Amino acid sequence: MGIRVKARYENKVLKPLEGLDLKEGEDVEIEVKKALVEEFHGKMKIDKEIADEIIEMEVWD
Repeated sequence: MGIRVKARYENKVLKPLEGLDLKEGEDVEIEVKKALVEEFHGKMKIDKEIADEIIEMEVWD
């Protein structure tokens, strides 16, 4: 079974932005991808706030 969750990197730790249905001590495998805004940074001129809104649109899920 797999899940997909967004996380934020703070103080050298990945912090999920939502709860995870995991047991204490459970091992997981993580694939890290940068947010689309970071990937395309500098390739188009658009305010970061507008880019964030576009990325959060349900059409991308």
